[in-house]
This record gives sequence, C-alpha cells and structure tokens, in this order.
Amino acid sequence: MKIIVIGAGIAGASTAYHLAKRGADVLIIDRKDEGQATDAAAGIICPWLSQRRNQAWYRLAKAGARYYPELIDELESEGETETGYAKVGALNIHMDQGKLGNMEERAYKRLEDAPEIGEITRLDEHSTRELFPLLVEDHASVHISGAARVDGRALRNALLRSAQRNGAKLVEADAQLEFHAGRVTGVTCGADYYPADKVIVCAGAWARQLMEPLGIDFQVRYQKAQIMHLQLPDAKLNTGEWPVVMPPSDQYLLAFEQQKIVVGATHENNIEGYDARITSGGMHEILSKSLTWAPGLADSTFQEVRVGFRPFTADFLPVIGVVPGWESLLVINGLGASGLTMGPFIGREMAKLALDMDLDIDLMDYEVRKAIGESRM
Repeated sequence: MKIIVIGAGIAGASTAYHLAKRGADVLIIDRKDEGQATDAAAGIICPWLSQRRNQAWYRLAKAGARYYPELIDELESEGETETGYAKVGALNIHMDQGKLGNMEERAYKRLEDAPEIGEITRLDEHSTRELFPLLVEDHASVHISGAARVDGRALRNALLRSAQRNGAKLVEADAQLEFHAGRVTGVTCGADYYPADKVIVCAGAWARQLMEPLGIDFQVRYQKAQIMHLQLPDAKLNTGEWPVVMPPSDQYLLAFEQQKIVVGATHENNIEGYDARITSGGMHEILSKSLTWAPGLADSTFQEVRVGFRPFTADFLPVIGVVPGWESLLVINGLGASGLTMGPFIGREMAKLALDMDLDIDLMDYEVRKAIGESRM
C-alpha cells in the first residue's frame, strides 16, 4: 500500500516510522517551515498531575506517556540512541503546603491505573533544591519518579532515520493534494506527481491552507510559543540527571546533559500569519518568570530561542482519523502543548488505522468532524 505522510513533525514522523515498520510504501513530504511545533517543544512527559478535567485528553496523554519506554527501547535496538529521552523524574513545586497535598492526593489517585507514575514523594525545601540546585529556596515539592524528558527535535530525527532505513522516502517540498470524485488520489510537488492509496495530513498549523483547495474548512488554530535554551557555566554539574521542574504557572524548566537548561514558554494567541520572529517581549517574559522560580539561572549564558506554532482545536482535543466525506484522506492535528507526550503514540495508532488494523484508542473521542466547518464546494 502506497501512503503519503505530509508533515514531518513528531506525529508525522511517528506515523511514517510505524507504517514503514509494517511494510507500507511510505513517502514523507515536508516543507521544513520555520515554526514547526516539534522544533520548539519542551519535551516534558508527565501528564499525571494535570488539573485538566477532560478525560478524553487525559486518556490520550496517559497512553502517550506509557508508550515511551517501549518506543525508546525499539529505537535503541535499531541504533537510534540520540533522542534526549531520560526518565529523570519531575518536581512539582509550590509554597503552599495545602496545594502540595492536593497534588500528592491526585498523584496517588491516578497511580491506581497508571503504575508508570512510579514513586510519589513529598519533599521539603532543602530536599527539593538538592535535586535542582538553581531553585528558589522557599518552595517544597511533590516528586514523581516516573516522569521523563525528551528532545523533540532529536526524537523526530531518530524516527525519520529509522523510517528511511525501513524503506520510507523523505522529500523536502511543498505538497498540494490531488483529488477526483471525492477521493484524494495523491500529491503534487511542483512538476512531480506522487500517487497514493492514502494520504495522511500531519501538517500542524499549516493543515488548514493545505486542505482549503478541497473545499474543506479545517478549523484548527495555532498559538505561538517561544522557548529559551541556556548554558550553565559550571561544567562539573551533572545536569543530565536533574528532574523536570513544574512551577505553579504555565512555565517549566528542563535540564539536559552538558549543562543545558531549557526554559519557557510563551503562550501567544491571535498571532497574524506565521510570525516566527523571536521578540524582546517574549524573551523578557521567559527570563522574568524563570528567574522567579530559579534565581540560580541568572549567571547562565544565553544560547538560543526557538519558536513554534502549537495547533489546537476549539475544544483543545486532538482530532485523529478519516476526513468526513473523503476517501483515503486522514489527519492528525490539534495536539497543542501535549504534542511530544501524545505524538509518538498517536502516530502508532494512525499507522494502524491506515492499514485497517485494530486500534488501542476509541476515535469517537477525537472525531475529525468537530474540526470541519461548512463545506465550501
């Protein structure tokens, strides 16, 4: 079966990888637009303490987190060891002991059907700073041992390399959908035409414009995120083992090997066009908030800011499945800030769907129809 995957972010790369592993004839097409969400994603794998009440979201995030060790083992067996993945644990910090108690209670409740959470430990201010020495002094924490972090760019590249070793082809081009009588027949890239039995659109923030020529009003918006990479001056610090830090805000701190710290991110709505500029306001917001939680970062060296567009739907749930009214056209979109948690697992499920295999999720929760407006044709 010939299958084209448009978009090589984390969801598209995972879809292509799992399709190729199952013997499909796979072509991946990506424009490498500036602002791809995967390039700027934080990579925190710790959905269990989220206060989001939407159970459909939590089921998907939980399944995504549970799937990671299996995927990483599989990639490592194929020689792909550079993914930035490590089970380093997470510190959920707070000044309020009552709030920490609520977090701990929520974690134990969710441990019942998610043993991958690991050990749940209440830490005082001193023990918290021992695990992440840059933190403010007056915050205690709940530590979750099963949490992990991952480098989204590195994992995406590992999936693409492995997909290509299994026969997939990767083309950098601008794809246009070709269709006839309610069926997508393939893709054109300039003068080249690629026929396909199925086309899977994983184009994130750019999916709407891709599907417009078909008369499909694909109602997925996007939010701009700026995320900062810093370098600590002390080469003796073993930052590769430091836990993820989740403060009581929309910010976070991640440590990687070689004294690299990632902080962020902004949540910028109502952006006109695909404005991938690094802004002074964005940098100020990231630094002012991160230094509030981790004043020890003040002496770090600025490395870079990455920008990404997080796609989301009206109800902030992903859409996964066949586009209504169109044979052979499938889509993944709307993963929002949870893309790296969910994306690899969703890609596996999409590959099964495209190959008419049984799925491990109920797609009724993530119907594509809810993101489709009135037909324009």
